[in-house]
Amino acid sequence: MKEFDLIIIGGGVAGLVSASGAAQFGARVALIDRTSLGGDCLRTGCVPTKRLVASAKVASLLRRAGEFGIKTGSVEVDFPAVMDAMRRTQARIAENDDPERFRRMGVDVVFGSGKFLDPHTFEVNGERLRGRSFIIATGSSPVVPSVPGFKEAGPLTNETALGLKKLPASIVILGGGPIGVEFAQIFARLGAKVTVIERQGQVLPREDKELSLLLRDYLVEDGVETAFNAEVKEVRVEGGLKAIYARSPEGERVFRAEEVMAALGRRPNVEGLALDAAGVEFDAGKGIKTDEHLKTTQPHIYAAGDCIGSFAFTHVAEYHAGIALGNALFPVFKRKLDLSTVPWTTFVDPELARAGLTEVEAREKHGNIKVYRFPFASIDRAVIEGEPRGLIKVITDKKARILGAHILGAGAGELLPEYTLAMRKGIPISDISKTIHVYPTRSMGLKRVADEYYKERLFTGWFPKASKAIIRRGR
Repeated sequence: MKEFDLIIIGGGVAGLVSASGAAQFGARVALIDRTSLGGDCLRTGCVPTKRLVASAKVASLLRRAGEFGIKTGSVEVDFPAVMDAMRRTQARIAENDDPERFRRMGVDVVFGSGKFLDPHTFEVNGERLRGRSFIIATGSSPVVPSVPGFKEAGPLTNETALGLKKLPASIVILGGGPIGVEFAQIFARLGAKVTVIERQGQVLPREDKELSLLLRDYLVEDGVETAFNAEVKEVRVEGGLKAIYARSPEGERVFRAEEVMAALGRRPNVEGLALDAAGVEFDAGKGIKTDEHLKTTQPHIYAAGDCIGSFAFTHVAEYHAGIALGNALFPVFKRKLDLSTVPWTTFVDPELARAGLTEVEAREKHGNIKVYRFPFASIDRAVIEGEPRGLIKVITDKKARILGAHILGAGAGELLPEYTLAMRKGIPISDISKTIHVYPTRSMGLKRVADEYYKERLFTGWFPKASKAIIRRGR
C-alpha cells in the first residue's frame, strides 16, 4: 500500500492548484481523477464556452462593421469551423494540465474511479492508497430537471452542446442563469432562433434587477426571446421538433424548437466516493459539509471547489485550494475563508460583473444607503470603440464604504477588481475619486462613479451657499 502526506481526489482547478502547491512544499502527494486533468473549466466550462463567446462576438462585430466604415458583405458562420477553433483553444490551454508536467513535479497522478474504504484509505483501480490528509475536489455536474418527457427528448446540457456538429436552427433553453444566457447569446449570434424560459421574473435572478433588465434588452437586440415566470410541465417530440409545454401567469404556452437545453445550474459531485465509509457528512444536493477552514466532519479531510456547493466559480475553487492545502499540510496555522467580497462575471456581451450586495440586499441589511450610477455612454473610450451600452452602479453605506459594485459593459470583468480590492480593504469610494485614472480608458468610468459622491456633497445642501460666501470674501 502506497502512503502519502496528501491525497487529492479530483483533477480540476482546486485539485491541480493543491497538487502543485503540495509538491512544491515537498509533500508526498497523489492526484486522482476519473478521466483527465483540467476539470470542468477546461473540458466543458470556462475555456470552451468563452472561446464560443469570442467567436459569437466576432460575428456580431462583422455585422456592425458599417458603423466603423468597414465593408464586409454578408456574414457567413461556418459552425463546424467555430467548434474546431474552440477545440484547438482547449488543446493549447490543456498543455498546462498535462499529467506528465505534474509527474515531473513529483505528483503521483492516477486515473480511475475510486472510493474510500475508511477515513485514511482510498481505493482506485483495485489499488489502495493511504493518506495522512485528503482534499476532495470532485467538482459538479449539470442539473437535469425531472420533467416528464425531458430525458426522452434527448436534451442538451452545457457539456453536450459542445459536441454539436451543426448549429440548431432553433433552440429552447431552460434557465436564464449565467450558463443559459451565455449560450443563448452564442447560439443567437451564430444564427439560431433562441428562446430562454426562466422560472423567475428576470434573467440572471441573482443579479441586481436594474442591470438585469438592461441586459435583457441587449439580449433581445441579438434576437433572444425570453419567457419569465414560466414553469415547464412537459416535453414531447412532435413532428420532428421538441415541444416544450409551460405554464405562466399568462396561461399555457407551447414552445417548439429543434433542440432543448437544460441550463438550470450545477449539482455537487459527491456520489460514488463512499463518503460514509470515510465519516464525511454530505448532502446529495448541497454538497460536502465543511467549516470555515474547509475541514469536513473528519479533521484530516478537507473539501474545495464546487463539491461543497458554494460559489461554483473557477476563481473561487482556486482560492479554496490555497485554504485547504495550507490547513491540510500545516494544521497548526489555520486559515479561514473570507467570502465577503467574492466577485463574478457573466460573460455575455456586454459583460455583467458583480461583487457584494445588490441594491435590494443592501437596503434590507443596512437601511441607509447611497446609490451612484454612471452610464457607459458617457465613458469616452466606450463611445470611441462603439461599445456605449451599459451602466456602472455602486452602492455604499453612510460612510462611503462600498457595499456592492455592479458593472454592465464591455470588459466589465476586467474593471471589477478595483472595486473588489476597495471593498476588501474598506477603502471608501471617495478614495477612488481621488485616484488618477488613465484617459481614455474604460476605467475612467470607475472614477466618474466615485465623482458622483463628491457632486452630491459639494453641490447640494448647505455647501454651495457656504462656498459662494467664502469665494466672495476672498475677492
